[in-house]
Amino acid sequence: MPLEVKIPPMGESITSGVLAKWHVADGDLVRKDQPLFELETDKITSEGTAEAAGAISLKVPAGAEVKIGQVVALIEEGSQGKEAPKAPAPQSPEPAAPPPKPAAPAPAPAPAPAPAPRAAPPAPSPAPATARPEIPSSARQTRRKLSPLRQRIAERLVASQREAAMLTTFNEVDMSAVMALRARYQDDFVKRYGIKLGFMSFFAKAVVRALKEVPAVNAQIDGDTIIENHYYDLGIAVSTEKGLMVPVVRDCDRLGMADIEKAIAGAAKGAREGKIALADLEGGVFTITNGGIFGSMLSTPIINPPQSAILGLHAINDRPVAHDGQVVIRPMMYLALSYDHRIVDGREAVTFLVKVKQAIEDPTRLLLSV
Repeated sequence: MPLEVKIPPMGESITSGVLAKWHVADGDLVRKDQPLFELETDKITSEGTAEAAGAISLKVPAGAEVKIGQVVALIEEGSQGKEAPKAPAPQSPEPAAPPPKPAAPAPAPAPAPAPAPRAAPPAPSPAPATARPEIPSSARQTRRKLSPLRQRIAERLVASQREAAMLTTFNEVDMSAVMALRARYQDDFVKRYGIKLGFMSFFAKAVVRALKEVPAVNAQIDGDTIIENHYYDLGIAVSTEKGLMVPVVRDCDRLGMADIEKAIAGAAKGAREGKIALADLEGGVFTITNGGIFGSMLSTPIINPPQSAILGLHAINDRPVAHDGQVVIRPMMYLALSYDHRIVDGREAVTFLVKVKQAIEDPTRLLLSV
C-alpha cells in the first residue's frame, strides 16, 4: 500500500497554507528524509520530507492551497521510479549532394540607351507616421499573488500602527570600544567557540541590562491590563526571501556572548532555509532589528505586537564628533527606539536608550553589571 505524504501540523493556530514549491517531480525516486516540498503559511515557511524511500506520485500542483493533514503525494516503497530518457540512436549520414553543373556562358550585354533629358526633381513626399509598437503588458509588469506569510506581515504591520500610540526616539553611539574589543579578541573567540564575535551579542546584552533598569519597556498591554515580563526572550529580526521573520533567542540574561551568537546564527539559518518551527517565533518580549547590514543610516522601526518596543540598529559611519573639547573622527551608529506611548513614557524611553548607549560605549559595564 502506498505511503501517504500529508501536510504536517504546524501549530494550533495554523490550519492551512500554500504548497509553494515541489523539490521533486512526479515519478521521481526519493530517499528517506529527502525534502519534498516547501509549505508557506501565514506565520512560517517550512519543508516537508519523505518518511520512506520509493517512487513518488504528486497529487497536488505547486501553488495550490492545502489543509493541514491533506494528502499531497503518495510514495510507492521499493519502486524503481521513472527511468531516465534514452539517448536518441545515431542516424546514418546523408548521401553527399551531386556536384553542381557548370553555369552557361552569359549573353553579350546590350548597348546602353541614350540618356533621357534631365527633369526637375519632384518634391519629397512626407514620411508616413511610424506607429508606436505595442508592448505587451507582461513585458512591463509582473503580477503575483501575495504569499500567506507576506499577507500576515502586512496585516500585523498595519495593525501595529493602527492600535499602538507609536513614537520613536533617537540617539547615537560611539562604536569605538566595541570594535576595538572585537578586533583584540576575535581570533581567540573563534578558536574557542567556533563562531565569530559580532555586534548583535553586545546589543542583546545591553538591551537586557536596559530592560532590567527600565521595566516599563519590558511590559505589554492586554486589554485594560498591563503585563510586566520578568524574563528576557529577545526577538532578532531576520530578512529572508519570503519576508521578515523574527526568531526568538530565549533567556538572553543567562546566556554568554558565544551562546547568543550561536543562537542568533542558528535561528537565522533556520529562518532562511524554511526549517524554523512556529514555537521559535513566539514569546519574545522585545525585538532588535539591524538595518545597518543593508546600509540604512536611520529608520523608524515598527513595533512587533504584542511587544511594546523595538530597537533599530543602523550603519556604522565615520563622523566628526566632539570629544574632550576637540573634534575627532569616530565610528558612529544611530539608534532608534520605537515604543508604545500608551505604556512607555518619553522619560522611560530616553532612559532606556541612554542605558544601551552607555553599555556599548563602555562594554565593561556589561561584565560588572554597573
